Formats: sequence, structure tokens, C-alpha cells
Amino acid sequence: MKAVRLTEYGGPEVLNLVEIDKPAPTGHEVLIEIKAIGVNYADTARREGQYVVKTPLPFIPGAEIAGVVAAVGDQVTKVKPGTRIVTLIESGGYAEYALADERALIPIPEHLDFHTAVALPLQGLSAYHILKTMGRLEKGESVLVHAAAGGVGTIAVQLAKLFGAGKVIATASSDEKLALASEMGADVLINYTEPDWEQQVLEATGGKGVNVALEMVGGEVFNKTVKCLATFGRLVVFGAASGEQARFYPSSLMARNQSVIGFFLPQIMRKPELLQPSLVELLTYLAEGKLKLTIGGVFPLEDAAKVHILLQSRKTHGKLILEP
Repeated sequence: MKAVRLTEYGGPEVLNLVEIDKPAPTGHEVLIEIKAIGVNYADTARREGQYVVKTPLPFIPGAEIAGVVAAVGDQVTKVKPGTRIVTLIESGGYAEYALADERALIPIPEHLDFHTAVALPLQGLSAYHILKTMGRLEKGESVLVHAAAGGVGTIAVQLAKLFGAGKVIATASSDEKLALASEMGADVLINYTEPDWEQQVLEATGGKGVNVALEMVGGEVFNKTVKCLATFGRLVVFGAASGEQARFYPSSLMARNQSVIGFFLPQIMRKPELLQPSLVELLTYLAEGKLKLTIGGVFPLEDAAKVHILLQSRKTHGKLILEP
């Protein structure tokens, strides 16, 4: 089978299309014929050797896949060949086939295509748990969503409104991206390339600051976002797309009872009592038309390096997808 593999850390050029043996399922494993692959910032961090956990080499990126069950292990009881599924795996998604545990598979509803299905799990679950589990968003509270035209951002804006947020403030780097955030339901639009964007956030909240902020850029954006927090405000960190780490003084949070909270989706995945109900809720929103997924582009597997460049350029909007 074809797969995109890296044997060293580095830029997009280290992603190489190779021919390798197709894996065989055993035990509770199933073999999935992949139809769509979600591309995420976690993939670029893996490629650069900067991921939250160690990335062993050689390595095939890709944690988010949708496809058809092609074969099953001898202990599989929950799924049959031919079933359309979407799932999250540790690695191996940039390929024509991959293995997954039967207990992690989510059947794709009949009316959803593979592209729509693969655009939901990672970004959808991230946005859901950043807002609800970690951010503890309550009805009427204000939310600040950075990169609001991105994969997590577009879903976070919509979920914040569905969860009852009083005001959703969206930031992005262009008028086109801000227009998309507006379509998703954002109440206030701010271009974060403007030097005083944090002052605009404070003005939009009457000087009080936001109750919940989503931050995945790092560096100076993190520092300015802390300044945007209200008393008892919660800032949830779920990435560092800029590659910059901020200098931060925890004692600065004390005066106004503020919190900075880390989020890492695999920890949610290890708790079925958190994962399964939230995924059912997301699929229900999707089926009822309350949640829209934005597809930013679909590319052949061999263009993985090009897609990584596009993603890291921050010039795209919505979900980027690879097809074997």
C-alpha cells in the first residue's frame, strides 16, 4: 500500500510517499480502507518533533481517518467488513489502509459523506471539551475564539452559541476569514494582525474581559489573551502554532482568580464516559443541521507536504483533507 512516512524530523520536505506492506488485523483490530484523512496541526508538530509526546521514527502521521472496514481480527464482534466508519488513531493515517481498535470506531450516518465525517472528530471533540469540560462555559458568558476560521475555530464559534454563550468574539487574520466566522455565528469580529486587538476585545466586553478564551498560537498572542480575561476567567491552551513559548508569571492570575488550563485530546479519548456522549451530541447537532463543517480543501495523498505548507501558512480556512 501507499503511505506518507517520515524518517527524520524537519520541514514538509521530510514527508515521503513510500510503498509498504498492508497491515493485517489481529484480536480486536480492524483493517480500514481509508477514504479521507484529516490534516491537523498535531501532524505538523509530529513532523517537526515538537509534539506533546515523543514521536518515534520512522513515523506515519495521521490520527483522523474515515473509510470502510476491509477486514477484522479474530476477536472482533462489534463491526463487520463493509461498515463505513470514522475514528481517531495514534498514528498511521496518511496511508491507503490503517489498523484501529473496534471499540474506537464510530459508524458514519447514511446521509454523511467521508469528507464531512472526517472533519468532525478531532476538531469537534476538541472544541466541545475545550469549551465545556475544561473551559466550564456557562450560559450567558463571553467567549474569545482565536483563529476562528480554522478547523477548531469554526466549530468552537458554533458550539459556544449552542451552549448558550452570551457573546462570541472571533479573531482572524483577514476580512475573508472574519466573514466566515460571522457566518458561523460570531457576534464580534476582530483582526488579530492589528496591534491593539486585545484592547478591542476589552472594549467589546465593556472592559470586563472574556469568561473563556481559546488559545493555540502561543508567544505574544498568549500574553495578550491573558490580559483579555475577566475576573474568574479561564484561558484554555490547546496548541502553540507559532512555535513560540510565552514568558508567563503565574502569580499574575491571583488578583482576579483567573485560570490557565491545558487541553490534550488523547486524555479525553482515554475516558469513554467523556468521549462517547460528546460525540453522540456532536453527531446529533450535525444531523439536525445545527452544526456546519467547513471543508477548506481536498488533496491527493502525495500532496501531503503541500498541505502542511498550506496549513502552517495560516492562509486556509476550514478542514484540509487528504485522499489516498
